[in-house]
Amino acid sequence: MISRRALELATAVLAGSFGVAVVVSSLDNGIGWSSAGVDAGTFPFLTGIVIVLGSLYNLVRGVLSTATVANVPIAITSIELRRLAGLFVPAAIFVAAIPLAGMYVASALYVFSVLAIPRHQSMPRALAMAAATALALYVVFERLFQVSLPHGALAAALGF
Repeated sequence: MISRRALELATAVLAGSFGVAVVVSSLDNGIGWSSAGVDAGTFPFLTGIVIVLGSLYNLVRGVLSTATVANVPIAITSIELRRLAGLFVPAAIFVAAIPLAGMYVASALYVFSVLAIPRHQSMPRALAMAAATALALYVVFERLFQVSLPHGALAAALGF
């Protein structure tokens, strides 16, 4: 079980880490004024500062609050945690599979897995939707937009 307070604190830390990453990367691009005008990193730097300040506010509020919703003992039950894992785990595997299998194969496998494994759809229908997804991605990006999506190490090994 996860308490609401722990969830809010973790979210504040995660958002703050993202803000710090934005600030640090914008420093590499330069902040301030140059002869051409505002440097490329100025607006991302300011956005990162706002994110960090908001996260610090939420972190302090989460630590110091005594009579708020943050004191609810359980925010996520085991059933809700399983549902969340059912969404997150396939998505994480999908993202990890893109460099290996490529966008088209990984997308087809993802669509098939989220439809067929929990039995939301029949196997033939899940296979058809997975194939249609890969084909639609190929037609839209490779043919219409002429933008190549990652083909992955598998396609490189097979010579595609």
